[in-house]
Amino acid sequence: MNSFAQKLTLLLSDRSLRNRLLFVVGAFFIFRVLASIPVPGINAAQLELFFNNNQFFGLLNLFSGGGLSNLSLVMLGVGPYITASIVMQLLTLMIPRFKQLYQEEGEAGRAKFSMYSRLLTLPIALVQGISFLLILERQGVLPALGLFPFAVNLITIIAGSLLLMWIGELISEYGLGNGVSLIIFAGIVAGYPSQISQLLFTFESSQLPLYLSFVAAGLAVIAAVVFITEAERPIPVTYAKRVRGMKFFGGTSTYLPLRLNQAGVIPIIFALSFLLIPQMFASFFQTSSVALLANISNWILGILANLPVYGAMYFVLVFLFTYFYTAVTFDPKQIAENLQKNGAFIPGVRPGISTQEYLGSVITRITFVGALFLGLIAVLPIAMQSVTGIQSLALGGTALLIVVQVILDLARRIDAQISIREY
Repeated sequence: MNSFAQKLTLLLSDRSLRNRLLFVVGAFFIFRVLASIPVPGINAAQLELFFNNNQFFGLLNLFSGGGLSNLSLVMLGVGPYITASIVMQLLTLMIPRFKQLYQEEGEAGRAKFSMYSRLLTLPIALVQGISFLLILERQGVLPALGLFPFAVNLITIIAGSLLLMWIGELISEYGLGNGVSLIIFAGIVAGYPSQISQLLFTFESSQLPLYLSFVAAGLAVIAAVVFITEAERPIPVTYAKRVRGMKFFGGTSTYLPLRLNQAGVIPIIFALSFLLIPQMFASFFQTSSVALLANISNWILGILANLPVYGAMYFVLVFLFTYFYTAVTFDPKQIAENLQKNGAFIPGVRPGISTQEYLGSVITRITFVGALFLGLIAVLPIAMQSVTGIQSLALGGTALLIVVQVILDLARRIDAQISIREY
């Protein structure tokens, strides 16, 4: 407790840290102001009905920081930038130049890689903006617009998305933590007061045991998420002794930390997109004049409306995408080569191919546990809502993972800044 008080005192007394913290708070304020200004001509009743019946836009609302739920100027949020980043990471599998930039050329290569992601954000925002406005017009949420008003709205929301991307990068540079993650975090947390007030207004004394059980289960789930997020499998590494002149180098032992959850929250995002994008198109063609299209759309919506089937498909997809994304981001061959170049080896394992196979087998085993955990966390809200019958009682899911990971990352960065100043 004393250590925490000392760190808090140093955080508030150190001018540089205090300015960084105030910069983040100011950026949050600007973001929330932008997220509260809606585009003109919204039918509020149709908007609420639309979001209640469309899980896909509920996911996108999460990545817009709540800006999509009231069709604000930043309704696209940082979603286009996140999509562009994911696409660029997938391209590292197919384009060797991108892989070299991202993994082998250090900070300069990653800066250029990020620049390509920013450039890709614009066409993705353009496609998403046109699609959203057309769907919202068709659902009666927005009035039918002429070409000029449509173009003005499109330019406005694209500019809002690019502005949020810029604010996120400013937070990363001049604030504390990852700016884009903090913007998503701010949007999620901003929705908690309304959810809590909804629970309080609908509270009944007969449901007190249910609510207490929910609180206890929530604390247990948060503890489990923190434990799995921080869990590592240490691989011992020894550096061989080398002689240069009259001096000895190496001979030290350390370890290579392999995280239990290498993929983070990305597999859940992939799985939701894989399930919900067909749902969006099915909703779009549900009222089509072509009978075949309408029947196929109704069939798809009927399958996805079945919660047990939807939950099972969701779990399997999260499990598979966890393995897929871990294979994208973790390269045993490159790590084995780097260890060999630096005169390091894993005790009991030959350098080269044997080290690569050993690391591959270890990451496969621990990814099984991480994938199983992510799948359970992903379907937990569906299970909770099915058991309790209360939509607001939902544990787990993307929001919880993002909030926990952002808080842990922010705490680590603050500790690092404080440690630098203490020394």
